[in-house]
Amino acid sequence: MRLAYSSNAYQRFSIEETIARIAALGYAGLELLADVPHAWPVGLLDERKRAIRQCLEQHGLAVSNVNGFMMNAVADPRQPYWHPSWIEPDRHYRAIRREHTRRALQLAREFGAPSMQTEPGGPLEPGRSWAEAAAVFYDELMPCVELAERLGVFLLIEPEPGLLIERFEQYLEFAARVDSPWLGLNFDVGHAFCVGEDPEQWIARMAPHTKHYHLDDIAASRRHAHRTPGRGAIDFPAVLREIQATDYQGWLTVELYPYVEEPDAAGREAIRFLEPLWSRG
Repeated sequence: MRLAYSSNAYQRFSIEETIARIAALGYAGLELLADVPHAWPVGLLDERKRAIRQCLEQHGLAVSNVNGFMMNAVADPRQPYWHPSWIEPDRHYRAIRREHTRRALQLAREFGAPSMQTEPGGPLEPGRSWAEAAAVFYDELMPCVELAERLGVFLLIEPEPGLLIERFEQYLEFAARVDSPWLGLNFDVGHAFCVGEDPEQWIARMAPHTKHYHLDDIAASRRHAHRTPGRGAIDFPAVLREIQATDYQGWLTVELYPYVEEPDAAGREAIRFLEPLWSRG
């Protein structure tokens, strides 16, 4: 198992300190947050990129994925992660998301990450049809898909509860329209569970699309609030068995952004819980 930890749990630490802490926990990889305070692509100078790369090499960490979902740097008062979305009414505001994604794809290429993930369209406004919003998403995303193809970096859609694409069938419909081998799925097991799609039942079907996994647990209520694996209702032994059965060779990234108060403790608990399950097969 190639297990990574997302740096978005360390939003109160510098990227250098985050790298050192994640390596000390025993992870092989780090998901790089393309946002403040770690690697916001706008204005990220070459010297800073070199410093981050050197720090990764010093601590023996690879970059599992570039997280381009969060955009705290924009500081939209509605919600700091989702906005600006791909489907904003204002095309100029949508362009901020599009250009951020282009920069994050380039960042993934520079750091040797196989993929970069983005939000699945954004919140659907009242009175707007799914088809209309999906058409806008398609038009905005395609320049990024074309860049992903040129760079050789997978652009991943991450279904999210409450956003345009929240279910796997919706992802499949949209991916068929895009029709690019460089568009893929970031399979977040917690998000699937939240919308009533128990992940172990979908892993095999989605395997041809899945290029990266996020691991997080969810309470039995299925309310969207990430928990440390093992502290919720997801059947992680079954999930990991199903992933192994697909012969998946990529990264599994623990994503625990709510644990900014205690990221080390959460990450340590997660790796201790997951590693024995994987080796058990």
